Amino acid sequence: MKKSAVVLLLLLSSPSAFAQVAAPARQARRSVPANPAATPAIVDPAGAQRIDRLLAEYTAAGRVPGAIALVMRDGKVVYRNAFGVSDLANQTPLRTDAIFRIASQTKALTSVGLMMLYDEAKFQLDDPIAKYLPAFANAQVLASFNQKDSTYTTVPANSPVTIRQLFTHTSGISYPVIGTREATAIYAKAGIPSGIGTPSGTLATSMDALGKLPLMHQPGERFTYGLSVDVLGRLIEVLSGQSLDQFLRTRLFEPLGMKDTFFYLPAEKQARLVLLYTENAAKQSVEMEPQGRMTPNYPKAKGTYFSGGAGLSSTIDDYARFLQMMLNGGRYQGRQLLKPATVALITQNQMGSVSQGGNKFGLGFSITPPENARVPGLSAGSYEWGGIFGTTYWVDPQQKLVGLIYTQKYPNSTGRDLAGKFKAAVYESFVPGQTAPAGTTVPAAGTK
Repeated sequence: MKKSAVVLLLLLSSPSAFAQVAAPARQARRSVPANPAATPAIVDPAGAQRIDRLLAEYTAAGRVPGAIALVMRDGKVVYRNAFGVSDLANQTPLRTDAIFRIASQTKALTSVGLMMLYDEAKFQLDDPIAKYLPAFANAQVLASFNQKDSTYTTVPANSPVTIRQLFTHTSGISYPVIGTREATAIYAKAGIPSGIGTPSGTLATSMDALGKLPLMHQPGERFTYGLSVDVLGRLIEVLSGQSLDQFLRTRLFEPLGMKDTFFYLPAEKQARLVLLYTENAAKQSVEMEPQGRMTPNYPKAKGTYFSGGAGLSSTIDDYARFLQMMLNGGRYQGRQLLKPATVALITQNQMGSVSQGGNKFGLGFSITPPENARVPGLSAGSYEWGGIFGTTYWVDPQQKLVGLIYTQKYPNSTGRDLAGKFKAAVYESFVPGQTAPAGTTVPAAGTK
């Protein structure tokens, strides 16, 4: 995916605002499995070693404090390992059951949750969102903006915002803090939260306020990454009569066995939350400190705000279960959670001729067209996304493959290419006949 599209919901201050640099790990450290007896056997030792070397290199050199990767092929785990640490200061080995802030990976879970209600005929994709959320009636589009005082003028939208446009980020809704310049100012004045690290308030109140604000462009005109999926989260609440938290737990997380996925972690799970890191001026990893209303420890809060676009924390195993269900056509361990036709609908282009960084967008996922399958072996029709703190996943239906890699650092100028190298290494390792392209072969451990 285009990294510019995977957007952070906060701004970082100058490096001097952060804590002193913790000493980076100098040696590659393989993590202690959460349950060694339950760790699946590696199918291809040579392929596993190739990925081991990649993770070892990045953690030993301090490019990321720690990294966990998981690969499934034909429904079986063929790679699952972790290197590095979850806490640089204490040099705590990163465990494979560590809990990560998955940020925008929340979007696919919310989107699929809503499509479960689609299977129950609770809505149609081209319904106007105002049919269910009246605050979005009489949509207006920004016409002019005064940067000095954030005042603006509007014109009527050519058409109502539809549920399909919310799924595909073509609604015209942007993000606070890191959205368009105009949206950042307008949303700030209206008190619209980003949805991450802001546990107070409710989704209902904020989405009602958002509905009264102007769109950044005409509905359907172009891709604008924003709070669209938070609106879909509120739609789930209205259609189901449950909070987003309750709905996802009972309808998705519990049936899939996602026992470590929460908006706000129970006390007994909080010790497994990895620290969140950023960089100082020397590009060294330092623990991220609170920034205004945003606190890195938001998963430990007793929050009331359930952001459908960015609020969840989870483990790599939990998310792999969700992706395997999608790859299985909506079925997991004998239970059909989604109709196969609905899964096909979710993973097809739903934005027409509009483009998202060369890719297309389905109902919650970025879809790879043939011309954008840059990694050798990656099949057209693969779907993916990630979270800004360093979590990435993809599903390749043709190869029956699921891949995930999790780190926890933003920004990460020294390790931002790790996900791409990991993807190339997966195809080189576990898809027969594939080789990594020039410049993406896995270097020996310890090299830079």
